[in-house]
Amino acid sequence: MSVTITPERPDTPDAMALVIELDELLLPLYPAESHHGLDVDSLIAEGVDFFVLRVGGEPAGCGGVKLYGAEYGEVKRMFVRPQFRGRGLSKRMLGHLEAFTREQGAPLLRLETGVLQREAIALYERMGYVEVGPFGDYRLDPHSLFYEKRLG
Repeated sequence: MSVTITPERPDTPDAMALVIELDELLLPLYPAESHHGLDVDSLIAEGVDFFVLRVGGEPAGCGGVKLYGAEYGEVKRMFVRPQFRGRGLSKRMLGHLEAFTREQGAPLLRLETGVLQREAIALYERMGYVEVGPFGDYRLDPHSLFYEKRLG
């Protein structure tokens, strides 16, 4: 089956469904003050470049990058639906986000993830991300981990 990753506004039906599904998985896991994911309106308002990954035309995942000038990009709302996992799609999406960030002239990609997202943490570490302290507006949070990768 063909896999495509295309830019898409976060308020399209497919993109919104993916963001809502991600929230349904994450919201029960953490206290409200530890939820850092942007909603659809915030993704648009903050100028996040957003992408939808499709398998055979079916929306299977999403991810975005918020650029902070030429300093760094931050991964936002990266997600692959459970029924599509185990096919390397998360790695493919993350590689796409890295390439996009590099093409925009930012040499560094950062992210925040929850401590219970073991599969995501393993992916980030396999892909060369190193754990760092909070960046930007983030503060220390016992439910969050922070990572970054220098883009070559």
